[in-house]
Amino acid sequence: MARQSRSKLCFLCNQARAMLYRVKYLEDGDWVFVCPQCWPQISQNNPFYVYGGTWKAKKK
Repeated sequence: MARQSRSKLCFLCNQARAMLYRVKYLEDGDWVFVCPQCWPQISQNNPFYVYGGTWKAKKK
């Protein structure tokens, strides 16, 4: 059985990605998925930033 290619959209840039970080970056924000390219702009110097894991298209 062939596996489907998996991807999710980055919450910020709306691009389909094979790897995303699950994060909270607003004081009362929900969990969102962001790509490695967008991650620095929300994580640096942000007291509300919380890392919640990495989502990958390819499972082990």
